[in-house]
Order: sequence, then C-alpha cells, then structure tokens
Amino acid sequence: MQVNIKKDGKKKSYNLINSWDDVTLEKWAKLINGNKSKTKEALDTITMLSDIPRKLVKELSINDVSNILNKIAELQNKAKSRLKKIIKVEGVEYGFHPDLSEITLGEYADIETYIQAGIENNLAKMMAVLYRPIVEKNGKYYTIKRYEGSEVRMRAEKFKKMKAIDVNSCLVFFWTLGNELSTILPLYLMDRMKELKLSLQMKSSQRSGDGSE
Repeated sequence: MQVNIKKDGKKKSYNLINSWDDVTLEKWAKLINGNKSKTKEALDTITMLSDIPRKLVKELSINDVSNILNKIAELQNKAKSRLKKIIKVEGVEYGFHPDLSEITLGEYADIETYIQAGIENNLAKMMAVLYRPIVEKNGKYYTIKRYEGSEVRMRAEKFKKMKAIDVNSCLVFFWTLGNELSTILPLYLMDRMKELKLSLQMKSSQRSGDGSE
C-alpha cells in the first residue's frame, strides 16, 4: 500500500505495509513495548510499518499522521484473528500445544514468569513454550516435541519472525484458558495441601501408636 505525502510543494509516494501479515512478532513487540506517549507511539508505528524516513515522520502534519494511522488500523482490523495451530518458521513446522488442559505445571510456570518479567520483552519465549517442533503428523492431528526449557531461548530467536497476527490469536486463546486455570490451580493446590496435611497427621499418629504399649 502506498501513501502520498506533500512536502515543500512536492508530492512523493512511500510504501506502507500491505497487510497485517507483513508485521512480525519482533516489530509488534517493539510497538507495544513500554509506556509511551501518544506522539512517540505514532512516530514508532509509522517508522516501523512504512519506509518513510523517521526525520520526515516528525515533520508530518497531524492530519497526515492521522490518515496513515487510520490506514494501519484498517489493515489490523481486516486481519483474521484465528488461532493457527500449525505455523511454519524458516521452513520448519511448529505445532501449538495440542491440549492446553494437559499443560504441565512447569510449562505454565515458565509462561507465568515471562509475563511477570514483561510480556513485551518475552513474547517470543512464550511462543516458544506454546509452539514446538512437530514430531509426528497425521492429517489434522499431530504430536509436538516434549518441552525442554533449555531449548526456549534458541527457538525464541527464530520465532521473532512469526506473524504478529498469529501471536495475537495465540495469546487470546491462551488468556481464555489462563482465566480458567487461575481458578483451577488454587483449588488443586489447596487439595494437595489437605492431602499432605492428612498424610502427615496419619504418620504422626502411627508413630505415637508405635511407642505406646
């Protein structure tokens, strides 16, 4: 998509992204990173999603800035936000966790750590937990590689090239499950604590019984 900008009586065309598919995870993470002012946010967005020189962006009229941001917003709204269970990055197929209800506590804990450390800086690592290399595939069914926390950093570097729309739909899907897990986990942990307490009481009782005759 092209935008025309008039400066010093001359009109020149610049390229804007053609669709939201052109936005990578790495670019999107930079756009949403930190508490920026509206002007800084507009400057970064236009600079990253077009070939307009940053210096020229600063000299644009508010009307031009508004028009460009509206075009970008239209592209984002047109994007189909649907979870893509299988993605391809650098020629390798990765599968989204087939059954999030079976996610391990270790996987969930790592994702939680990345969120607490700043989701904007850890998007790629989160994706590296949720998407893993496909080891077997049969039609729409597949199995993914067993989770190894030590492999996250290397996979995360590759995932910086993921499409932002795939990241967004993945997060929406995960948040939905996360809300459910946030209520399930405390109950589960409370049950485990009760079991542990009961077990300790029984052992204590048995030891008391052994010593009394």
